[in-house]
Amino acid sequence: MVKGLLNTVNRRLSHDDAGKLLLRLAVGGLMLFHGIHKLIDGVDGISGMLAAQGLPGFIAYGVLVGEVVAPCLLILGVLTRPAALVLAFTMVVAWLMVGLGKTFALDTVGAWAIENLVYFFVGALAIALLGAGRYSLVGLAVKMPHSSWGVKSILLAICNFFSPGKRLSHVA
Repeated sequence: MVKGLLNTVNRRLSHDDAGKLLLRLAVGGLMLFHGIHKLIDGVDGISGMLAAQGLPGFIAYGVLVGEVVAPCLLILGVLTRPAALVLAFTMVVAWLMVGLGKTFALDTVGAWAIENLVYFFVGALAIALLGAGRYSLVGLAVKMPHSSWGVKSILLAICNFFSPGKRLSHVA
């Protein structure tokens, strides 16, 4: 009886998918601000840093993939794991470009100088391990009732277009 009660309580208090949504919204949403800034101001500063290290400047446009496209995919819950890995890779590149010399430094208020890079990196890795959860565009499409097959079919078509390796079907 106690075991059954504990199982019931655990089921009712388990909100793994809500936690995944919150993590995706926080990491994707906050990183999107960085990407929007680069969309508005351009990537010239990053191109200059790359050129100073002997790398072609056009690579700077990859930052837009990591800071705009990947966060949007995370927020929507489409291609979540690959998008999270792209974001994690972007943070590694950012650390190598601007944070390497600050790895063991504190900033002016006593915080770790690269803590934002680390937060985004660890958050992205957590999302890559956990996946999107059911509160995502893909999860929504799979869980829709039969009465809305038209909408469900459109959502599944969109999700299948963006997820060529994993085909979804009309699962009730």
